[in-house]
Amino acid sequence: MGETLLPAIGTEILIPACSLVAIAFALLQWLIVSRVKLSPGGLDSAGANSGSGKNGYAEYLIEEEDGLNDHSVVLKCADIQNAISEGATSFLFTEYRYVGIFMVAFAALIFLFLGSVEGFSTSNQPCTYDATKLCKPALATAIFSTVSFMLGAFTSVVSGFLGMKIATYANARTTLEARKGVGKAFIIAFRSGAVMGFLLAANGLLVLHITINLFKLYYGDDWGGLFESITGYGLGGSSMALFGRVGGGIYTKAADVGADLVGKVERNIPEDDPRNPAVIADNVGDNVGDIAGMGSDLFGSYAESTCAALVVASISSFGINHDFTAMLYPLIVSSVGILVCLITTLFATDFFEIKDVKEIEPALKRQLIISTILMTVGVAIVSWIALPSSFTIFNFGTQKVVKNWQVSLCVAVGLWAGLIIGFVTEYYTSNAYSPVQDVADSCRTGAATNVIFGLALGYKSVIVPIFAIAVSIYVSFSFAAMYGIAMAALGMLSTIATGLAIDAYGPISDNAGGIAEMAGMSHRIRERTDALDAAGNTTAAIGKGFAIGSAALVSLALFGAFVSRAGISTVNVLSPKVFIGLLVGAMLPYWFSAMTMKSVGSAALKMVEEVRRQFNTIPGLMEGTAKPDYATCVKISTDASIKEMIPPGALVMLTPLIVGILFGVETLSGVLAGSLVSGVQIAISASNTGGAWDNAKKYIEAGASEHAKTLGPKGSDPHKAAVIGDTIGDPLKDTSGPSLNILIKLMAVESLVFARFFATHGGLLFKI
Repeated sequence: MGETLLPAIGTEILIPACSLVAIAFALLQWLIVSRVKLSPGGLDSAGANSGSGKNGYAEYLIEEEDGLNDHSVVLKCADIQNAISEGATSFLFTEYRYVGIFMVAFAALIFLFLGSVEGFSTSNQPCTYDATKLCKPALATAIFSTVSFMLGAFTSVVSGFLGMKIATYANARTTLEARKGVGKAFIIAFRSGAVMGFLLAANGLLVLHITINLFKLYYGDDWGGLFESITGYGLGGSSMALFGRVGGGIYTKAADVGADLVGKVERNIPEDDPRNPAVIADNVGDNVGDIAGMGSDLFGSYAESTCAALVVASISSFGINHDFTAMLYPLIVSSVGILVCLITTLFATDFFEIKDVKEIEPALKRQLIISTILMTVGVAIVSWIALPSSFTIFNFGTQKVVKNWQVSLCVAVGLWAGLIIGFVTEYYTSNAYSPVQDVADSCRTGAATNVIFGLALGYKSVIVPIFAIAVSIYVSFSFAAMYGIAMAALGMLSTIATGLAIDAYGPISDNAGGIAEMAGMSHRIRERTDALDAAGNTTAAIGKGFAIGSAALVSLALFGAFVSRAGISTVNVLSPKVFIGLLVGAMLPYWFSAMTMKSVGSAALKMVEEVRRQFNTIPGLMEGTAKPDYATCVKISTDASIKEMIPPGALVMLTPLIVGILFGVETLSGVLAGSLVSGVQIAISASNTGGAWDNAKKYIEAGASEHAKTLGPKGSDPHKAAVIGDTIGDPLKDTSGPSLNILIKLMAVESLVFARFFATHGGLLFKI
């Protein structure tokens, strides 16, 4: 129905070139960050800078703002950073060792189940899109799906691990830069986040592109089989993300709750006080949960939305006519997204300078707006050159005629829906607006009213995001069926490098504040890091909003691909088979949330008891003359998270298998629909409630307005009520909420991977 302006060779050059540009840009940002030295080397005995001090990256070593010329502060920061880095690395290696065993076992399951579809036959089979042609055997799909599953899992692990290493490399450097001003600290934290964002975007894109080209050597013209095998890549990515999010979330919140309840409420000492035995575990948790887990999560969303689009395209005119450029349109969109994010990042690091605390949040919001506007233009251009003017898209058994501008609008709708979700999330979680200020004000009458106001805020915050998702679904489906929904999801994630930079900035700033407190730096420095951290809480909530919104679209696109693969013409909710699936699916997010919340509670209980024990039995600990036993608290968090992450993970991974085998594809389709509808609501509410409680506490602590001063200072009754609300919200916003979006999309992609097996051998109970 027409040819693309961009030839296949151009596509083969563009995608890896953009990936390499992203890697180069990330390395450049890392190089700039590394120029902040974590040792007093380069200073002569008189305290003068013996280096050049080029661009001011060495001069601050003698510029402690209160006139303190003490190199021991720098050494303290380095020691604390090393302790955090070692703790995070140790935990991730332990987690990956356990999860690796599970992944190998699940990979074997993929091979056995998919290989059995045709009885492990090595003979070619009639193609699904054209019965007159022969396609590769199901055994090939089993082998290549297993390989792509392992590749996705490995890439997800690398993404999370690199993010954690970068964050722990940058946290103390952000602290030291805060001595020169809030603007300097902001740039270091943001550049470090950008390193993670661009490396993850590049890794996901490059590995997927190379995998497609390698698989194509075997599959040849059988593009249906090729891209069905590629879906394993998304499954691997999300499987690792689930355990990373749940395990990291349990770790960080067990430490955080233990540190807050005993330290701030019972002992009335500041957050991140070095006397608190749980303080190192708390800072380690920020990296393994909010950085490594979040990186794996967004990588999984990216991989799944791309795979969903590729599966639908492979049985549309792109795949049937073997139009390589149009087929890889989702990857081209992501490539252009990298270039857009690169330009956008310069607005935060080079074009504008942060001079005041009040400029931090606007600078981060500007990143979202600029990237969205530039990407809208980029998508229009890419759609014009990489898609034929007219083509057909598979739509539940028929081929729907679509124009290239319609697909462009689908991407744009997802892109702008993401921005709307981001701004609504910011409104409900930033202490600059009335919702959080109302929550803070409710602390006047105690923790109970704080909890009531926070829950009400979370429920109300769901309304606009759901409408945004609903509109984007309707528009994108009307234009380009399930392919349009997949592209809308990819549109929401097309600026993933900027989104991750903003998201990672938060935990880095949080750690920087903790290091400032533990190193005994001045109150003025802590005020700056607190301001960075407060903005980071909001950006983290925005990142979770993006992740949840994109997960809803991804899950629906995968659901459509699953229905097509499983040979279901319609999903009838009046059918008992489907309706029981809807009920069970809607229940699963509640079951999953209960498991993760209880896991955090159990781990926090042990942490509180240990912190209390140390305060009560170690002489001189409260006076600061004795050192707490940090290692025991780190071990409690590690052991609890490793033990407690298995049951929720097993619930999500085994549910599609059990339902598909015993009840069949119709009931499974009901489970997927029910979990999607229920999970999105709970996830948004939980994340925003927790974020609002956290920033209500920080609003009182900062005392930046007359209203806030009436509620403070730290240690007042309203502040203690706010701390309790924050403690309740911690597992909501950092464990259950962000893990739920993985639940809905992971079950959908797993069902898609096993669709042919369920269609052939499933529904055993109904066959009796």
